[in-house]
Amino acid sequence: MWLKELEIHQFRNYKDVNLQFQPGLNVFLGQNAQGKTNLLEAIYFLALTRSHRTRFDKELTQFNSDNFRLQGVLSKLTGTLPLEVSWTSKGRMTKVNHLRQAKLSNYVGHMNVVLFAPEDLQLIKGSPNLRRKFIDIDLGQIKPTYLAELSHYQHILKQRNSYLKSAQSIDPHYLDVLDEQLAQYGARVIQHRLQFLNDLETVAKKQQEYLSQENEHLTIQYESSIDLQLDLQFLVKELAETLLQKRQTDILKRTTSIGPHRDDVQFAINGMDAKFGSQGQQRSLILSLKLAEIQLIKEVTRESPILLLDDVMSELDNQRQTKLLEAISGDIQTFLTTTSLDHLQTLPIDLQIFNIHQGEILPETL
Repeated sequence: MWLKELEIHQFRNYKDVNLQFQPGLNVFLGQNAQGKTNLLEAIYFLALTRSHRTRFDKELTQFNSDNFRLQGVLSKLTGTLPLEVSWTSKGRMTKVNHLRQAKLSNYVGHMNVVLFAPEDLQLIKGSPNLRRKFIDIDLGQIKPTYLAELSHYQHILKQRNSYLKSAQSIDPHYLDVLDEQLAQYGARVIQHRLQFLNDLETVAKKQQEYLSQENEHLTIQYESSIDLQLDLQFLVKELAETLLQKRQTDILKRTTSIGPHRDDVQFAINGMDAKFGSQGQQRSLILSLKLAEIQLIKEVTRESPILLLDDVMSELDNQRQTKLLEAISGDIQTFLTTTSLDHLQTLPIDLQIFNIHQGEILPETL
């Protein structure tokens, strides 16, 4: 798949923009703070209805505006597909082929993207929430049922936490009902995550070995407060029993202390937590994960995702650049932001360059 056209209305520093892209490499070239990353963010938001930089949609509106709209035309194996996301103070609205979508799971997955940005190193060194979000974004794109079941889980979790915080006296029978539902949906969420991480590890470990000349062996471990198996009924039973064991603690703390909302992921290189690895090892690991994401999405959807590279090429040495450029040279539409082309190695001839200056976009050809 590739994005043929993008319209931006009142998003970040862009009032009205209409851009046409080519299916290969598209470069946003300009100095810092000119709006390059804002364009990548618009493409990311069009695909996922969320920003990778802020949790608050209001921050995405242009100055003195109270709404924004993004429209795109996607080219897929099945034909062209118009997409639209808009936001006002009343909330978001999404459309696929001009038809409004009631559920997020009916929208996400039509346009698949993989983002690679400097802050991705925080995936290794940052909080567990970042690693859970990494799974949710990737898995949500290739398995819409995951988003639906995660949404159900989060809804019941919110009910349980609200009840624990506000109830004057706890009704154990009501908690039994909530816990049964929480265990059912939570087990499904964990099962999806386990299968995804197994698949991701299989592909990413090969990439890591290639980048390290067979010296680094990557493992990915899902960390949970319950015993883990892929069998759904086992997970339901484990989660239900652990919720019951932790009930008094949860009542005292007035929050739900266990479940997939508390789980984590550990990346290890040669058996050592990657948090303690060198910066080079960590960069290789992130690159391996991104390349694995591309391959997994392509295997599941039968189409290549769109690759977004936010000022990362200057952070990579020649070997890692070469590996990434090998991916770009295939059938993957790529959007790359950079301040200069000088440090880039063996770029394709047919790239499209967009010069960005103070929110003005001027396309050029080499």
